[in-house]
Amino acid sequence: MVITEEGKVMPRNKYPKPLIFHDGRLAFLPTPSATLLMFMWLPLGFLMAIYRIFLGVFLCCKFTLALGIWSGLILNFNDKNQQRSESNKGVLYVCSHRTLMDPIFLSIMLGRRLTAVTYSLSKVSELIAPIRTMRLTRDRKQDGETMKRLLCEGDLVVFPEGTTCREPYLLRFSSLFAELADEIVPVAMNAHVTMFYGTTASGLKVLDPIFFFMNPWPRYDIQVLGKVPRELTCAGGRSSHEVANYIQRQLADALGFECTNLTRRDKYMMLAGNEGVVQEKKGRRFC
Repeated sequence: MVITEEGKVMPRNKYPKPLIFHDGRLAFLPTPSATLLMFMWLPLGFLMAIYRIFLGVFLCCKFTLALGIWSGLILNFNDKNQQRSESNKGVLYVCSHRTLMDPIFLSIMLGRRLTAVTYSLSKVSELIAPIRTMRLTRDRKQDGETMKRLLCEGDLVVFPEGTTCREPYLLRFSSLFAELADEIVPVAMNAHVTMFYGTTASGLKVLDPIFFFMNPWPRYDIQVLGKVPRELTCAGGRSSHEVANYIQRQLADALGFECTNLTRRDKYMMLAGNEGVVQEKKGRRFC
């Protein structure tokens, strides 16, 4: 958010330039009263976060949804994809990326076992993830082979932006996914928070789920769009870049977001002063 000289939140249409990247955990204007309420909420919020994480990790999906909603979690789900798979391969779900919980919520709402690929994930998050996760290497050929193999084993979730973005923008999509599958289903995902952001560029990513679930009423909106027509995929003669740009535009229109040419590298150079990967000996990795 942008604050005026009078200490008020400036409307987005009044910003001097678009605000796309920012870091920090607080999602509200820290006035004295709001800050006091935050500190009063922290003990209960922490317990609520542990409870919600426990639900996702240890309980069956059919119980998770009801108990999660009882705790204040808000989920809006709309599935417009009524077409069944026409091949023996899995379906490739191409999603906008808001938090680390994106593939988990999608798996729960679809009621299907999904595999998510990621460039980097904390060891703790990888250990407790209730769905299968697979690390990519940033080697295009190797990553392509890995994703093809995973598609032969089942449904796969990819995030072509390569990182999360908090504001109503979509970063430039990598075109690799378009070369791997002919059955592509775009998924427009958006997360809403009121107290804490569940993402970070320079902080500890292992805390991302905790901060997200510490919000009193965290909300997820999930729209599963119709399968991309075959004539608009690489199998129909389109280039991978055309397919990636088409899906980026489709997701942006569904979410009411704007498309950008900014990349994951741009985000981390601006917020963390690196390209998103820190040497293992330093003990930290970013994604």
